[in-house]
Amino acid sequence: MRKAALLAHLILPLLLAAGSEVTWEEVERRPNIVLIMVDDLGIGDIGCYGNDTIRTPNVDRLASEGVKLTQHIAAAPLCTPSRAAFMTGRYAARSGLGSTGRVQVLLFLGGSGGLPPTETTFAKRLQQQGYTTGLVGKWHLGVNCEHRGDHCHHPNQHGFGYFYGLPFTLFNDCVPGEGSDVLADLQHTLQHLTMMLGAGLFTLVCVHVFGLFEMNLGLLVALFLLSVLATAVWCIPFKLLPTWNCILMRNQEVVEQPMTVETLPQRLLGEAQTFIKRNVNRPFLLFFSLAHTHVPLFKTPAFAGKSSHGRYGDNLEEMDWMIGEITETVDSLGLANNTLMYFTSDHGGHLEDSDSKVGQKGGWNSIYKGGKAMGGWEGGIRVPGIFRWPGRLPAGRVVDEPTSLMDLYPTLKYLAKDTHADRQLDGHNLMPLLEGKVERSEHDFMFHYCGMNLNAVRWHPPGSDSIFKAHFFTPNFSPPGAVGCYDTKVCLCHGEYVTHHNPPLLYDLFHDPSESRPLTPDTEPRYAEILEQTAKAVEKHKNTFPNKRASDDASEKSSTDAGSVQSQFTWEKILWRPWLQPCCGTFPFCGCKEGAEHF
Repeated sequence: MRKAALLAHLILPLLLAAGSEVTWEEVERRPNIVLIMVDDLGIGDIGCYGNDTIRTPNVDRLASEGVKLTQHIAAAPLCTPSRAAFMTGRYAARSGLGSTGRVQVLLFLGGSGGLPPTETTFAKRLQQQGYTTGLVGKWHLGVNCEHRGDHCHHPNQHGFGYFYGLPFTLFNDCVPGEGSDVLADLQHTLQHLTMMLGAGLFTLVCVHVFGLFEMNLGLLVALFLLSVLATAVWCIPFKLLPTWNCILMRNQEVVEQPMTVETLPQRLLGEAQTFIKRNVNRPFLLFFSLAHTHVPLFKTPAFAGKSSHGRYGDNLEEMDWMIGEITETVDSLGLANNTLMYFTSDHGGHLEDSDSKVGQKGGWNSIYKGGKAMGGWEGGIRVPGIFRWPGRLPAGRVVDEPTSLMDLYPTLKYLAKDTHADRQLDGHNLMPLLEGKVERSEHDFMFHYCGMNLNAVRWHPPGSDSIFKAHFFTPNFSPPGAVGCYDTKVCLCHGEYVTHHNPPLLYDLFHDPSESRPLTPDTEPRYAEILEQTAKAVEKHKNTFPNKRASDDASEKSSTDAGSVQSQFTWEKILWRPWLQPCCGTFPFCGCKEGAEHF
Protein backbone atom coordinates (compact mmCIF):
# COMPACT_ATOMS: atom_id res chain seq x y z
CA MET A 1 0.00 0.00 0.00
CA ARG A 2 2.87 2.39 0.79
CA LYS A 3 4.34 1.69 -2.65
CA ALA A 4 1.00 2.34 -4.33
CA ALA A 5 0.54 5.57 -2.41
CA LEU A 6 4.07 6.71 -3.21
CA LEU A 7 3.48 5.85 -6.85
CA ALA A 8 0.32 7.94 -6.85
CA HIS A 9 2.21 10.96 -5.56
CA LEU A 10 4.89 10.46 -8.21
CA ILE A 11 2.60 9.87 -11.18
CA LEU A 12 -0.20 12.34 -10.56
CA PRO A 13 1.95 15.48 -10.88
CA LEU A 14 3.37 14.15 -14.14
CA LEU A 15 -0.09 13.45 -15.54
CA LEU A 16 -1.39 16.82 -14.47
CA ALA A 17 1.68 18.58 -15.87
CA ALA A 18 1.04 16.87 -19.19
CA GLY A 19 -2.46 18.28 -19.25
CA SER A 20 -4.17 14.99 -18.46
CA GLU A 21 -7.48 14.93 -16.64
CA VAL A 22 -6.75 11.47 -15.26
CA THR A 23 -6.83 11.03 -11.48
CA TRP A 24 -5.09 8.23 -9.59
CA GLU A 25 -8.43 6.81 -8.45
CA GLU A 26 -9.55 6.53 -12.06
CA VAL A 27 -6.29 4.92 -13.14
CA GLU A 28 -6.41 2.43 -10.28
CA ARG A 29 -9.84 1.14 -11.31
CA ARG A 30 -8.84 0.38 -14.88
CA PRO A 31 -8.03 -3.20 -15.87
CA ASN A 32 -4.64 -4.49 -16.86
CA ILE A 33 -4.43 -5.62 -20.49
CA VAL A 34 -2.42 -8.61 -21.77
CA LEU A 35 -2.63 -9.05 -25.55
CA ILE A 36 -1.07 -12.20 -27.02
CA MET A 37 -0.57 -12.51 -30.76
CA VAL A 38 0.90 -15.57 -32.48
CA ASP A 39 2.54 -15.29 -35.89
CA ASP A 40 1.06 -17.24 -38.86
CA LEU A 41 -1.14 -19.44 -36.64
CA GLY A 42 -3.99 -21.27 -38.37
CA ILE A 43 -7.40 -21.27 -36.70
CA GLY A 44 -7.48 -25.05 -37.04
CA ASP A 45 -4.28 -25.44 -35.01
CA ILE A 46 -6.01 -24.93 -31.65
CA GLY A 47 -7.89 -27.56 -29.65
CA CYS A 48 -10.87 -25.37 -28.77
CA TYR A 49 -11.30 -24.59 -32.47
CA GLY A 50 -11.59 -28.25 -33.39
CA ASN A 51 -8.08 -29.71 -33.44
CA ASP A 52 -7.93 -32.95 -31.43
CA THR A 53 -4.44 -34.03 -32.54
CA ILE A 54 -2.29 -31.23 -31.05
CA ARG A 55 -2.18 -30.43 -27.35
CA THR A 56 -3.09 -26.80 -26.57
CA PRO A 57 -4.50 -27.04 -23.02
CA ASN A 58 -3.47 -23.53 -21.97
CA VAL A 59 -5.14 -21.76 -24.87
CA ASP A 60 -8.16 -24.02 -24.41
CA ARG A 61 -8.27 -22.99 -20.77
CA LEU A 62 -8.46 -19.32 -21.73
CA ALA A 63 -11.46 -20.16 -23.91
CA SER A 64 -13.21 -22.21 -21.23
CA GLU A 65 -12.71 -19.41 -18.68
CA GLY A 66 -13.65 -16.65 -21.09
CA VAL A 67 -15.27 -15.83 -24.42
CA LYS A 68 -14.43 -17.51 -27.73
CA LEU A 69 -15.06 -15.72 -31.03
CA THR A 70 -15.73 -17.99 -34.00
CA GLN A 71 -15.74 -15.32 -36.72
CA HIS A 72 -12.76 -13.22 -35.69
CA ILE A 73 -11.30 -11.61 -38.81
CA ALA A 74 -7.86 -10.15 -39.54
CA ALA A 75 -7.91 -6.98 -41.63
CA ALA A 76 -5.26 -8.41 -43.97
CA PRO A 77 -3.78 -11.86 -44.71
CA LEU A 78 -0.15 -10.75 -44.16
CA CYS A 79 1.93 -9.57 -41.20
CA THR A 80 2.67 -5.88 -41.74
CA PRO A 81 -0.78 -4.69 -42.92
CA SER A 82 -2.63 -6.90 -40.44
CA ARG A 83 -0.58 -5.63 -37.50
CA ALA A 84 -0.94 -2.02 -38.62
CA ALA A 85 -4.74 -2.41 -38.67
CA PHE A 86 -4.68 -4.18 -35.29
CA MET A 87 -2.65 -1.37 -33.71
CA THR A 88 -4.65 1.51 -35.14
CA GLY A 89 -8.21 0.15 -35.40
CA ARG A 90 -8.14 1.14 -39.08
CA TYR A 91 -7.66 -0.65 -42.36
CA ALA A 92 -3.99 -0.66 -43.29
CA ALA A 93 -4.79 1.19 -46.51
CA ARG A 94 -5.49 4.29 -44.40
CA SER A 95 -1.85 4.20 -43.26
CA GLY A 96 -0.33 3.51 -46.67
CA LEU A 97 0.57 -0.02 -45.57
CA GLY A 98 -1.09 -1.80 -48.44
CA SER A 99 0.84 -3.06 -51.46
CA THR A 100 0.25 -2.20 -55.11
CA GLY A 101 2.89 -4.62 -56.41
CA ARG A 102 4.90 -7.66 -55.43
CA VAL A 103 6.26 -6.30 -52.14
CA GLN A 104 3.51 -6.85 -49.57
CA VAL A 105 5.43 -6.56 -46.27
CA LEU A 106 8.47 -4.63 -45.04
CA LEU A 107 11.65 -6.38 -46.22
CA PHE A 108 14.57 -4.49 -44.65
CA LEU A 109 15.13 -2.83 -41.29
CA GLY A 110 17.29 -0.39 -43.26
CA GLY A 111 14.29 0.76 -45.29
CA SER A 112 12.30 3.91 -44.56
CA GLY A 113 8.79 2.45 -44.71
CA GLY A 114 6.70 1.75 -41.63
CA LEU A 115 3.74 2.80 -39.52
CA PRO A 116 3.58 6.58 -40.11
CA PRO A 117 4.39 8.80 -37.12
CA THR A 118 1.05 10.53 -37.72
CA GLU A 119 -0.87 7.34 -36.88
CA THR A 120 -2.28 6.65 -33.41
CA THR A 121 -2.08 3.22 -31.79
CA PHE A 122 -4.06 1.83 -28.87
CA ALA A 123 -0.79 1.86 -26.91
CA LYS A 124 -0.49 5.62 -27.34
CA ARG A 125 -4.09 6.07 -26.24
CA LEU A 126 -3.63 3.99 -23.10
CA GLN A 127 -0.32 5.64 -22.33
CA GLN A 128 -2.09 9.01 -22.37
CA GLN A 129 -4.63 7.56 -19.90
CA GLY A 130 -1.95 6.67 -17.37
CA TYR A 131 -1.13 3.10 -18.41
CA THR A 132 2.37 1.65 -18.36
CA THR A 133 2.77 0.14 -21.80
CA GLY A 134 5.11 -2.51 -23.15
CA LEU A 135 5.70 -4.59 -26.26
CA VAL A 136 7.68 -7.82 -26.05
CA GLY A 137 8.32 -9.69 -29.30
CA LYS A 138 7.73 -8.93 -32.96
CA TRP A 139 7.07 -5.43 -34.33
CA HIS A 140 7.56 -5.48 -38.16
CA LEU A 141 6.24 -1.94 -38.65
CA GLY A 142 9.49 -0.12 -39.38
CA VAL A 143 12.20 1.70 -37.39
CA ASN A 144 13.78 4.75 -39.07
CA CYS A 145 12.68 7.36 -41.62
CA GLU A 146 15.57 9.63 -42.62
CA HIS A 147 18.64 8.59 -40.66
CA ARG A 148 19.84 5.93 -38.27
CA GLY A 149 18.52 6.73 -34.83
CA ASP A 150 15.51 8.89 -35.67
CA HIS A 151 13.30 5.91 -34.68
CA CYS A 152 10.23 7.53 -36.26
CA HIS A 153 8.46 4.15 -36.71
CA HIS A 154 9.82 2.55 -33.54
CA PRO A 155 7.44 1.11 -30.88
CA ASN A 156 8.64 3.75 -28.38
CA GLN A 157 7.29 6.44 -30.72
CA HIS A 158 3.95 4.67 -31.06
CA GLY A 159 3.00 4.52 -27.41
CA PHE A 160 4.99 1.59 -26.06
CA GLY A 161 7.03 2.89 -23.16
CA TYR A 162 9.05 -0.33 -23.12
CA PHE A 163 10.14 -2.51 -26.03
CA TYR A 164 12.15 -5.69 -26.12
CA GLY A 165 12.19 -7.91 -29.14
CA LEU A 166 12.41 -8.10 -32.90
CA PRO A 167 11.96 -4.77 -34.68
CA PHE A 168 11.68 -6.85 -37.85
CA THR A 169 10.47 -10.46 -37.75
CA LEU A 170 11.81 -13.99 -37.55
CA PHE A 171 12.49 -15.28 -41.05
CA ASN A 172 14.49 -18.01 -42.77
CA ASP A 173 17.61 -15.91 -43.35
CA CYS A 174 18.08 -15.77 -39.56
CA VAL A 175 19.09 -19.46 -39.45
CA PRO A 176 21.90 -20.87 -41.66
CA GLY A 177 20.71 -23.49 -44.10
CA GLU A 178 17.05 -22.40 -44.13
CA GLY A 179 17.26 -20.46 -47.39
CA SER A 180 16.20 -16.87 -48.06
CA ASP A 181 12.80 -15.19 -47.89
CA VAL A 182 13.70 -11.76 -49.24
CA LEU A 183 13.40 -11.25 -53.02
CA ALA A 184 15.07 -14.61 -53.69
CA ASP A 185 14.46 -14.43 -57.46
CA LEU A 186 15.97 -10.93 -57.62
CA GLN A 187 19.00 -12.17 -55.68
CA HIS A 188 19.53 -14.98 -58.19
CA THR A 189 19.14 -12.61 -61.15
CA LEU A 190 21.65 -10.11 -59.74
CA GLN A 191 24.05 -12.91 -58.87
CA HIS A 192 23.93 -14.29 -62.42
CA LEU A 193 24.38 -10.84 -63.97
CA THR A 194 27.37 -10.18 -61.73
CA MET A 195 28.89 -13.53 -62.67
CA MET A 196 28.40 -12.76 -66.35
CA LEU A 197 30.01 -9.35 -65.89
CA GLY A 198 32.92 -10.94 -64.07
CA ALA A 199 33.32 -13.61 -66.73
CA GLY A 200 33.30 -10.96 -69.45
CA LEU A 201 35.92 -8.93 -67.62
CA PHE A 202 38.12 -12.00 -67.13
CA THR A 203 37.86 -12.77 -70.85
CA LEU A 204 38.91 -9.24 -71.78
CA VAL A 205 41.90 -9.45 -69.43
CA CYS A 206 42.99 -12.77 -70.95
CA VAL A 207 42.62 -11.40 -74.49
CA HIS A 208 44.68 -8.36 -73.51
CA VAL A 209 47.41 -10.38 -71.75
CA PHE A 210 47.88 -12.75 -74.68
CA GLY A 211 48.08 -9.87 -77.12
CA LEU A 212 45.00 -10.84 -79.08
CA PHE A 213 43.40 -7.45 -78.62
CA GLU A 214 44.85 -4.14 -77.47
CA MET A 215 42.89 -2.52 -74.69
CA ASN A 216 43.40 0.61 -72.62
CA LEU A 217 44.56 -0.31 -69.13
CA GLY A 218 42.45 2.47 -67.64
CA LEU A 219 39.33 0.96 -69.24
CA LEU A 220 40.13 -2.43 -67.70
CA VAL A 221 40.55 -0.84 -64.28
CA ALA A 222 37.24 0.99 -64.72
CA LEU A 223 35.49 -2.26 -65.70
CA PHE A 224 37.03 -4.00 -62.70
CA LEU A 225 35.77 -1.29 -60.34
CA LEU A 226 32.33 -1.49 -61.99
CA SER A 227 32.28 -5.25 -61.36
CA VAL A 228 33.21 -4.72 -57.71
CA LEU A 229 30.50 -2.08 -57.36
CA ALA A 230 27.87 -4.30 -59.03
CA THR A 231 28.77 -7.15 -56.70
CA ALA A 232 28.58 -4.92 -53.65
CA VAL A 233 25.17 -3.52 -54.64
CA TRP A 234 23.45 -6.89 -54.25
CA CYS A 235 25.88 -8.77 -52.02
CA ILE A 236 26.01 -6.32 -49.10
CA PRO A 237 22.23 -5.96 -48.62
CA PHE A 238 21.33 -9.60 -49.33
CA LYS A 239 24.22 -11.76 -48.19
CA LEU A 240 24.45 -9.94 -44.85
CA LEU A 241 20.72 -10.14 -44.14
CA PRO A 242 21.20 -12.02 -40.83
CA THR A 243 23.23 -9.03 -39.60
CA TRP A 244 20.90 -6.39 -40.99
CA ASN A 245 17.49 -7.87 -40.18
CA CYS A 246 17.91 -10.51 -37.47
CA ILE A 247 18.44 -8.27 -34.47
CA LEU A 248 17.09 -7.74 -30.97
CA MET A 249 16.46 -4.32 -29.46
CA ARG A 250 15.76 -3.14 -25.95
CA ASN A 251 13.94 0.13 -26.41
CA GLN A 252 16.08 1.98 -28.99
CA GLU A 253 19.32 0.11 -28.35
CA VAL A 254 20.41 -2.85 -30.45
CA VAL A 255 21.39 -5.51 -27.90
CA GLU A 256 22.06 -8.46 -30.19
CA GLN A 257 23.13 -8.51 -33.84
CA PRO A 258 22.67 -11.06 -35.30
CA MET A 259 20.38 -12.64 -32.73
CA THR A 260 20.75 -16.16 -31.36
CA VAL A 261 17.50 -17.79 -32.48
CA GLU A 262 17.79 -20.90 -30.32
CA THR A 263 17.27 -19.01 -27.04
CA LEU A 264 14.75 -16.48 -28.35
CA PRO A 265 11.57 -18.09 -26.94
CA GLN A 266 12.90 -18.25 -23.39
CA ARG A 267 14.14 -14.66 -23.50
CA LEU A 268 10.87 -13.26 -24.86
CA LEU A 269 8.88 -15.18 -22.25
CA GLY A 270 11.16 -13.99 -19.46
CA GLU A 271 10.86 -10.36 -20.55
CA ALA A 272 7.06 -10.59 -20.70
CA GLN A 273 6.85 -12.12 -17.22
CA THR A 274 9.24 -9.53 -15.81
CA PHE A 275 7.18 -6.70 -17.30
CA ILE A 276 4.04 -7.99 -15.57
CA LYS A 277 5.81 -8.42 -12.24
CA ARG A 278 7.41 -4.98 -12.51
CA ASN A 279 4.03 -3.31 -12.97
CA VAL A 280 1.89 -5.30 -10.57
CA ASN A 281 0.88 -2.17 -8.62
CA ARG A 282 -0.16 -0.02 -11.59
CA PRO A 283 -2.43 -0.50 -14.63
CA PHE A 284 -0.44 -1.85 -17.55
CA LEU A 285 -0.77 -2.87 -21.17
CA LEU A 286 1.45 -5.73 -22.35
CA PHE A 287 1.46 -6.74 -26.00
CA PHE A 288 3.21 -10.13 -26.11
CA SER A 289 3.88 -10.65 -29.82
CA LEU A 290 5.33 -14.13 -30.23
CA ALA A 291 7.85 -15.22 -32.85
CA HIS A 292 6.07 -18.58 -33.01
CA THR A 293 4.89 -20.09 -35.39
CA HIS A 294 6.62 -18.22 -38.23
CA VAL A 295 9.43 -19.99 -40.03
CA PRO A 296 12.16 -20.90 -39.34
CA LEU A 297 10.61 -23.22 -36.79
CA PHE A 298 12.29 -23.53 -33.42
CA LYS A 299 14.05 -26.72 -32.32
CA THR A 300 13.75 -26.32 -28.55
CA PRO A 301 14.96 -29.65 -27.04
CA ALA A 302 12.16 -29.80 -24.43
CA PHE A 303 9.54 -29.88 -27.21
CA ALA A 304 11.38 -31.47 -30.14
CA GLY A 305 9.65 -34.64 -31.35
CA LYS A 306 6.91 -34.44 -28.72
CA SER A 307 3.92 -33.68 -30.98
CA SER A 308 2.25 -35.83 -33.61
CA HIS A 309 2.67 -33.14 -36.29
CA GLY A 310 6.41 -32.84 -36.70
CA ARG A 311 8.35 -29.67 -36.02
CA TYR A 312 5.36 -27.40 -36.62
CA GLY A 313 3.36 -29.31 -34.03
CA ASP A 314 6.30 -29.09 -31.62
CA ASN A 315 6.32 -25.31 -32.07
CA LEU A 316 2.58 -25.14 -31.43
CA GLU A 317 2.90 -27.01 -28.18
CA GLU A 318 5.81 -24.81 -27.11
CA MET A 319 3.71 -21.76 -27.93
CA ASP A 320 0.86 -23.14 -25.81
CA TRP A 321 3.25 -23.73 -22.91
CA MET A 322 4.38 -20.10 -23.12
CA ILE A 323 0.74 -18.96 -22.97
CA GLY A 324 0.33 -21.09 -19.87
CA GLU A 325 3.37 -19.47 -18.25
CA ILE A 326 2.01 -15.98 -18.91
CA THR A 327 -1.42 -16.94 -17.56
CA GLU A 328 0.17 -18.44 -14.45
CA THR A 329 2.18 -15.25 -13.90
CA VAL A 330 -1.00 -13.15 -14.04
CA ASP A 331 -2.91 -15.52 -11.75
CA SER A 332 -0.12 -16.05 -9.21
CA LEU A 333 0.21 -12.30 -8.69
CA GLY A 334 -3.51 -12.02 -7.91
CA LEU A 335 -4.20 -10.00 -11.05
CA ALA A 336 -6.66 -12.32 -12.83
CA ASN A 337 -9.88 -10.56 -11.82
CA ASN A 338 -8.56 -7.20 -12.97
CA THR A 339 -6.81 -8.32 -16.15
CA LEU A 340 -8.24 -8.72 -19.63
CA MET A 341 -6.29 -11.38 -21.52
CA TYR A 342 -6.65 -11.71 -25.29
CA PHE A 343 -5.30 -14.39 -27.64
CA THR A 344 -5.19 -14.27 -31.44
CA SER A 345 -3.08 -14.67 -34.60
CA ASP A 346 -2.12 -11.96 -37.08
CA HIS A 347 -3.57 -13.99 -39.97
CA GLY A 348 -4.02 -17.57 -41.19
CA GLY A 349 -1.45 -20.29 -41.69
CA HIS A 350 1.00 -20.44 -44.60
CA LEU A 351 -0.12 -23.39 -46.73
CA GLU A 352 2.69 -23.30 -49.29
CA ASP A 353 5.54 -23.54 -46.78
CA SER A 354 6.78 -27.14 -46.62
CA ASP A 355 9.72 -29.30 -47.64
CA SER A 356 10.62 -32.97 -47.82
CA LYS A 357 12.87 -32.81 -44.73
CA VAL A 358 10.63 -31.04 -42.22
CA GLY A 359 7.22 -31.53 -43.80
CA GLN A 360 4.49 -28.91 -43.39
CA LYS A 361 5.89 -25.73 -41.87
CA GLY A 362 2.70 -23.66 -41.96
CA GLY A 363 -0.52 -23.80 -40.02
CA TRP A 364 -3.84 -25.55 -40.65
CA ASN A 365 -6.78 -23.30 -41.45
CA SER A 366 -9.45 -25.91 -40.70
CA ILE A 367 -12.30 -26.10 -43.20
CA TYR A 368 -11.68 -22.61 -44.54
CA LYS A 369 -10.38 -22.03 -48.05
CA GLY A 370 -6.99 -20.45 -48.62
CA GLY A 371 -4.39 -19.13 -46.20
CA LYS A 372 -1.73 -16.52 -45.67
CA ALA A 373 -1.43 -13.92 -48.48
CA MET A 374 -4.55 -15.18 -50.30
CA GLY A 375 -6.62 -12.02 -50.22
CA GLY A 376 -10.16 -12.38 -48.92
CA TRP A 377 -10.36 -16.18 -48.82
CA GLU A 378 -11.48 -17.12 -45.34
CA GLY A 379 -8.51 -19.33 -44.44
CA GLY A 380 -6.11 -16.39 -44.55
CA ILE A 381 -8.15 -14.00 -42.42
CA ARG A 382 -10.29 -16.01 -39.98
CA VAL A 383 -8.21 -16.35 -36.81
CA PRO A 384 -8.65 -17.43 -33.18
CA GLY A 385 -10.08 -14.80 -30.87
CA ILE A 386 -10.29 -15.45 -27.12
CA PHE A 387 -10.92 -13.03 -24.26
CA ARG A 388 -10.58 -13.93 -20.58
CA TRP A 389 -11.53 -11.66 -17.69
CA PRO A 390 -12.80 -13.61 -14.64
CA GLY A 391 -15.67 -11.88 -12.89
CA ARG A 392 -16.37 -9.57 -15.84
CA LEU A 393 -16.76 -11.85 -18.87
CA PRO A 394 -18.96 -14.98 -18.73
CA ALA A 395 -16.94 -18.19 -18.78
CA GLY A 396 -17.56 -20.47 -21.73
CA ARG A 397 -19.45 -17.92 -23.83
CA VAL A 398 -19.20 -18.40 -27.61
CA VAL A 399 -19.83 -15.50 -30.01
CA ASP A 400 -20.64 -16.43 -33.61
CA GLU A 401 -20.93 -12.85 -34.85
CA PRO A 402 -18.39 -11.19 -37.18
CA THR A 403 -15.66 -9.39 -35.24
CA SER A 404 -12.30 -7.92 -36.22
CA LEU A 405 -8.79 -7.51 -34.89
CA MET A 406 -9.43 -3.81 -35.47
CA ASP A 407 -12.03 -3.96 -32.67
CA LEU A 408 -9.26 -4.08 -30.07
CA TYR A 409 -8.47 -0.38 -30.46
CA PRO A 410 -11.96 0.95 -29.59
CA THR A 411 -12.43 -1.78 -26.97
CA LEU A 412 -9.25 -0.82 -25.12
CA LYS A 413 -10.04 2.85 -25.51
CA TYR A 414 -13.42 2.20 -23.83
CA LEU A 415 -11.86 0.21 -20.99
CA ALA A 416 -9.32 2.98 -20.38
CA LYS A 417 -12.22 5.46 -20.17
CA ASP A 418 -10.76 7.44 -23.06
CA THR A 419 -13.56 9.66 -24.37
CA HIS A 420 -11.44 11.95 -26.49
CA ALA A 421 -12.36 12.43 -30.14
CA ASP A 422 -10.65 10.15 -32.63
CA ARG A 423 -10.10 9.89 -36.36
CA GLN A 424 -11.96 7.53 -38.71
CA LEU A 425 -12.05 4.09 -37.06
CA ASP A 426 -13.08 0.80 -38.66
CA GLY A 427 -13.36 -1.24 -35.45
CA HIS A 428 -16.08 -1.31 -32.79
CA ASN A 429 -16.10 -1.67 -29.02
CA LEU A 430 -16.55 -5.39 -28.28
CA MET A 431 -17.42 -5.20 -24.59
CA PRO A 432 -21.24 -5.28 -24.98
CA LEU A 433 -20.92 -8.33 -27.24
CA LEU A 434 -18.41 -10.07 -24.97
CA GLU A 435 -20.48 -9.46 -21.85
CA GLY A 436 -23.67 -10.69 -23.50
CA LYS A 437 -25.43 -7.33 -23.27
CA VAL A 438 -26.05 -7.45 -27.03
CA GLU A 439 -26.21 -10.41 -29.38
CA ARG A 440 -25.41 -8.77 -32.69
CA SER A 441 -22.09 -7.37 -33.91
CA GLU A 442 -21.91 -3.77 -35.09
CA HIS A 443 -20.13 -5.01 -38.24
CA ASP A 444 -22.92 -5.03 -40.81
CA PHE A 445 -20.22 -4.87 -43.50
CA MET A 446 -16.56 -5.81 -43.40
CA PHE A 447 -14.07 -5.04 -46.15
CA HIS A 448 -11.23 -7.33 -47.12
CA TYR A 449 -8.12 -5.96 -48.76
CA CYS A 450 -5.44 -7.58 -50.87
CA GLY A 451 -2.74 -4.94 -50.68
CA MET A 452 -4.32 -1.55 -51.42
CA ASN A 453 -7.06 -3.15 -53.49
CA LEU A 454 -10.49 -3.88 -52.11
CA ASN A 455 -10.73 -7.61 -52.68
CA ALA A 456 -13.97 -8.74 -51.01
CA VAL A 457 -16.86 -7.56 -48.83
CA ARG A 458 -18.97 -9.47 -46.31
CA TRP A 459 -22.49 -8.50 -45.33
CA HIS A 460 -24.43 -9.69 -42.30
CA PRO A 461 -28.04 -8.66 -43.05
CA PRO A 462 -30.22 -7.68 -40.08
CA GLY A 463 -32.45 -10.46 -38.82
CA SER A 464 -30.59 -13.14 -40.77
CA ASP A 465 -28.10 -15.88 -39.90
CA SER A 466 -26.55 -15.60 -43.34
CA ILE A 467 -23.25 -13.85 -43.87
CA PHE A 468 -22.68 -13.13 -47.54
CA LYS A 469 -19.25 -12.51 -49.00
CA ALA A 470 -18.60 -11.10 -52.47
CA HIS A 471 -15.16 -11.55 -54.06
CA PHE A 472 -14.33 -8.92 -56.69
CA PHE A 473 -11.14 -10.74 -57.65
CA THR A 474 -9.28 -13.82 -56.47
CA PRO A 475 -5.61 -14.86 -56.63
CA ASN A 476 -4.65 -17.30 -59.36
CA PHE A 477 -3.57 -20.52 -57.68
CA SER A 478 -0.59 -22.41 -59.12
CA PRO A 479 -0.11 -25.03 -60.31
CA PRO A 480 -3.65 -25.33 -61.70
CA GLY A 481 -5.90 -27.25 -59.33
CA ALA A 482 -3.91 -26.37 -56.21
CA VAL A 483 -5.32 -24.34 -53.33
CA GLY A 484 -2.39 -21.99 -52.97
CA CYS A 485 0.33 -20.26 -54.96
CA TYR A 486 3.01 -22.94 -54.77
CA ASP A 487 4.94 -21.65 -57.80
CA THR A 488 5.51 -18.22 -56.24
CA LYS A 489 5.29 -19.38 -52.56
CA VAL A 490 2.88 -16.52 -51.77
CA CYS A 491 -0.06 -15.19 -53.75
CA LEU A 492 0.11 -11.72 -55.27
CA CYS A 493 -2.65 -9.14 -55.65
CA HIS A 494 -2.07 -7.49 -59.00
CA GLY A 495 -1.94 -7.93 -62.75
CA GLU A 496 -1.73 -11.42 -64.16
CA TYR A 497 -1.69 -12.92 -60.68
CA VAL A 498 -5.43 -12.35 -60.11
CA THR A 499 -8.72 -13.01 -61.86
CA HIS A 500 -11.45 -10.36 -61.69
CA HIS A 501 -15.08 -11.40 -61.35
CA ASN A 502 -18.04 -9.52 -62.82
CA PRO A 503 -20.46 -10.21 -61.28
CA PRO A 504 -18.53 -10.92 -58.07
CA LEU A 505 -18.18 -14.45 -56.71
CA LEU A 506 -20.80 -14.69 -53.98
CA TYR A 507 -20.93 -17.09 -51.02
CA ASP A 508 -23.07 -17.56 -47.92
CA LEU A 509 -20.58 -18.31 -45.15
CA PHE A 510 -23.30 -19.49 -42.76
CA HIS A 511 -24.29 -22.37 -45.07
CA ASP A 512 -20.98 -22.70 -46.94
CA PRO A 513 -18.05 -21.72 -44.66
CA SER A 514 -15.58 -23.44 -47.01
CA GLU A 515 -16.56 -21.12 -49.89
CA SER A 516 -17.00 -24.03 -52.26
CA ARG A 517 -20.48 -23.32 -53.73
CA PRO A 518 -20.86 -19.89 -55.38
CA LEU A 519 -24.36 -18.50 -55.23
CA THR A 520 -26.32 -17.73 -58.40
CA PRO A 521 -29.65 -16.02 -59.08
CA ASP A 522 -31.17 -19.50 -59.26
CA THR A 523 -29.85 -20.65 -55.86
CA GLU A 524 -30.18 -17.41 -53.88
CA PRO A 525 -33.45 -15.42 -54.03
CA ARG A 526 -31.72 -12.30 -52.63
CA TYR A 527 -28.88 -12.45 -55.16
CA ALA A 528 -29.60 -9.07 -56.81
CA GLU A 529 -30.27 -7.39 -53.47
CA ILE A 530 -26.98 -8.67 -52.03
CA LEU A 531 -24.98 -7.26 -54.93
CA GLU A 532 -26.85 -3.97 -54.74
CA GLN A 533 -26.32 -3.58 -50.99
CA THR A 534 -22.67 -4.56 -51.34
CA ALA A 535 -22.08 -1.98 -54.08
CA LYS A 536 -23.65 0.74 -51.93
CA ALA A 537 -21.50 -0.28 -48.96
CA VAL A 538 -18.35 -0.17 -51.10
CA GLU A 539 -19.17 3.33 -52.32
CA LYS A 540 -19.86 4.53 -48.78
CA HIS A 541 -16.64 2.93 -47.56
CA LYS A 542 -14.58 4.53 -50.35
CA ASN A 543 -15.97 7.93 -49.40
CA THR A 544 -14.33 7.62 -45.97
CA PHE A 545 -10.91 7.90 -47.64
CA PRO A 546 -9.53 11.39 -48.38
CA ASN A 547 -9.18 12.55 -51.98
CA LYS A 548 -11.10 9.66 -53.43
CA ARG A 549 -10.72 9.55 -57.18
CA ALA A 550 -13.91 10.88 -58.72
CA SER A 551 -13.33 9.16 -62.04
CA ASP A 552 -13.83 5.60 -60.84
CA ASP A 553 -16.35 3.81 -63.01
CA ALA A 554 -18.51 0.90 -61.89
CA SER A 555 -16.08 -1.75 -63.05
CA GLU A 556 -13.20 -0.17 -61.11
CA LYS A 557 -14.91 0.44 -57.78
CA SER A 558 -13.91 -2.94 -56.35
CA SER A 559 -10.21 -2.77 -57.03
CA THR A 560 -8.93 0.80 -57.23
CA ASP A 561 -6.48 2.41 -54.86
CA ALA A 562 -8.02 2.90 -51.43
CA GLY A 563 -6.94 6.50 -51.08
CA SER A 564 -4.18 9.03 -51.63
CA VAL A 565 -2.08 8.37 -48.50
CA GLN A 566 1.62 7.96 -49.11
CA SER A 567 2.47 4.34 -49.78
CA GLN A 568 4.97 2.74 -47.42
CA PHE A 569 5.68 -0.02 -49.96
CA THR A 570 7.36 1.89 -52.78
CA TRP A 571 10.76 0.60 -53.81
CA GLU A 572 12.22 3.85 -52.52
CA LYS A 573 10.96 3.06 -49.01
CA ILE A 574 11.44 -0.71 -49.09
CA LEU A 575 15.02 -1.13 -50.29
CA TRP A 576 17.97 -1.19 -47.90
CA ARG A 577 19.87 2.00 -47.19
CA PRO A 578 23.03 1.86 -45.08
CA TRP A 579 22.34 5.18 -43.32
CA LEU A 580 19.05 3.80 -41.97
CA GLN A 581 20.39 0.48 -40.71
CA PRO A 582 20.17 -0.09 -36.92
CA CYS A 583 23.58 -1.12 -35.67
CA CYS A 584 25.37 -1.95 -32.45
CA GLY A 585 28.96 -0.90 -32.79
CA THR A 586 30.35 1.23 -35.60
CA PHE A 587 28.64 0.76 -38.96
CA PRO A 588 29.31 -1.36 -41.00
CA PHE A 589 31.03 -3.42 -38.30
CA CYS A 590 27.78 -4.25 -36.52
CA GLY A 591 27.81 -7.09 -34.05
CA CYS A 592 27.00 -7.78 -30.41
CA LYS A 593 25.60 -10.46 -28.14
CA GLU A 594 23.18 -9.64 -25.36
CA GLY A 595 25.08 -9.23 -22.10
CA ALA A 596 28.44 -9.00 -23.91
CA GLU A 597 30.53 -6.20 -25.37
CA HIS A 598 30.25 -5.22 -29.02
CA PHE A 599 32.47 -7.33 -31.26
